[in-house]
Amino acid sequence: MMTQNDKMERAAILHIPLSEYAFAESEYGLTIRIRAKKRDLTGCELYYADRVCKKTPIDFYKIPMEICAEDAWFSYYEAKIESPFNRVCYYFRLEKGEEWTYYYADRFTKKLSDIELDDQVIDGRSGYYQYPFILREEIPDVPAWFKKAVVYNIFPDSFASGKNRLVAEKKEKRLADGRICRSRLGGTIKGIRENLDYIQKMGFTCLYLNPIFTAGEYHKYDVLDYYHIDPCMGTEEELKELVEELHARGMKLVIDGVFNHCSWEFFAFQDVVEKGEKSRYCKWFYELEFPVRRPEDPDEIPGYACFAYERKMPKLNTAEREVQMYFADVGAYWIREYHVDGWRLDVANEIDRNFWRRFREAVKKENPEAVLIGEVWENAKTWLRGDAFDSVMNYEFQRICAEYLAEGEADARQAAWQFEQMRLRYPTNIVNGQLNLLDSHDVPRFLSLCGGDVARLKLACVLLMLMPGVPSLFYGDEQKIMGITETEYRRAMVWEDKDSLCAFIRELTEIRKAYVGEKTAYRPKWDWIKDGMFAFLRENADSGFTAVLNAGQPEEIGKIPETEILFSDGYEHGILKENGCLIFQNGTEQGR
Repeated sequence: MMTQNDKMERAAILHIPLSEYAFAESEYGLTIRIRAKKRDLTGCELYYADRVCKKTPIDFYKIPMEICAEDAWFSYYEAKIESPFNRVCYYFRLEKGEEWTYYYADRFTKKLSDIELDDQVIDGRSGYYQYPFILREEIPDVPAWFKKAVVYNIFPDSFASGKNRLVAEKKEKRLADGRICRSRLGGTIKGIRENLDYIQKMGFTCLYLNPIFTAGEYHKYDVLDYYHIDPCMGTEEELKELVEELHARGMKLVIDGVFNHCSWEFFAFQDVVEKGEKSRYCKWFYELEFPVRRPEDPDEIPGYACFAYERKMPKLNTAEREVQMYFADVGAYWIREYHVDGWRLDVANEIDRNFWRRFREAVKKENPEAVLIGEVWENAKTWLRGDAFDSVMNYEFQRICAEYLAEGEADARQAAWQFEQMRLRYPTNIVNGQLNLLDSHDVPRFLSLCGGDVARLKLACVLLMLMPGVPSLFYGDEQKIMGITETEYRRAMVWEDKDSLCAFIRELTEIRKAYVGEKTAYRPKWDWIKDGMFAFLRENADSGFTAVLNAGQPEEIGKIPETEILFSDGYEHGILKENGCLIFQNGTEQGR
């Protein structure tokens, strides 16, 4: 007699059409996935057909589905369809021992949707899962150059004012209309340009700069003028020189766009304060209480919506057509006139979707290869469907790395499961373009999370550089900068530390460029993953590598136990061996 444990766990089965479970990677190529309870099924097959086939019943083609990923609870099966059909219907056949079922239209059945009535077959193809039409223009993707990029994120005020130096002093610049711009540490665009040798030597191919437009405070997230560079940081001509120098080196530049809110001294908000309800810009802002005034007390909740509760940053009504047109022009202007290569978009998920559609259209018209990166901290699949952003800042990657490397006892298997979940959140080509990071101007330095343990930071850098996605290193991490509070983690760049991680970062970027491409597969090495030891493979058709990391107890860090992994000639075939990490070319391992 079959027991409950012998039965297929049908409640765990999940397939979502037109999602990360069914997506196009080319005009005639589909990837189909289905989820099941972990190791519950003994067989999984995909049947697909031309959904506009002239025959009745239509011809289906069968292909096996293989496990592409696993987490703590589920196995994920995947099949790739390469066919002459760009309109596809499909269903699944699931097996567990002698039990089997078809699965389509979110139901289990042993009958297909074609039925016979009076010796005639009635076509039931509309009951199957559908990929209605693979529209070439609607296949979401990331610009190819960005998927190959290695990004260095600079907070301009904190980085450099000259070659290998930063003045580290406050300054103020008064605009012609009397408004004041401030700097805390004195970093400049010219200082960035003068240190490109340093940046490029480590292997970085793209700069992402936090805001550089005219603004009141040192962080430049309270923008006064979106069409000019902040005078504390430099001039438009100096930005142009930076871009030209970067492009001459084969490098790119992404700049920060702050369009969710502005300064309370932004011209439109000033007009509302001065003219009240008669201002033509009233619709540009939310929840205005007239007369509109600027509260002096920082603890007073202002009579208008703002970023968080920051009274100096009124929130823009991005659903308003005039606001959308104004900022779409801003987006296109810096692409067209200064040839920047993309935008990182602040507080992106608080902004109207039509705003982003209009902004995207304007930017892509100027340069179809410009990249758009949204600041979205949670699962961002709703923003990555081809009508808003190409990529987002992957704070999920940061969280997993912190839990694995920085928070108590390292659980490598839990980290591996979570990386798998992260890898399956989006279509594969989108995953390969997500901006992975360990820290930023908004969160504590990763080295501080690790309690100053440089060995753990090195392991995190291995994951950052070699896992799926685009790596982004925050300035100064390579110089072991620490900081928990905002002032600390935005501290001045360190230019004189002789014991930096620059050489280590350079080795990792070289490995990435040599072995990791858009089609490089990723797979956890499950038989080596236990306690604090994590291992994964990156493989191409003709090359690849295996990385093994040990983030166990303090006395274990730096030890890759040879009793577990034996290599021909010891470690001499390794690409990199240092502080708890071994990276070796595939094919050199002898076994366990």
